[in-house]
Amino acid sequence: MAKQELTEGQRAYEARRAAKAGMTLEKWMAEKERRAKLEAAEAAREDASAQAATPAKKGWFARLLDKAHQPLK
Repeated sequence: MAKQELTEGQRAYEARRAAKAGMTLEKWMAEKERRAKLEAAEAAREDASAQAATPAKKGWFARLLDKAHQPLK
């Protein structure tokens, strides 16, 4: 998450969530950013593993060209 300025309403909302969790606003925002980075890394890892697990099927035209280059039987 990029470091951005919060509006008054956003800051009040995050302050309420921090108070409910028993943290300061700064500590809450740091934890929230850390959690977002972990989730992004996990999503990227899952995406990469899913992409590597399934080989891409050749398209229709590529398969047609492959057959055209094979000798006649």
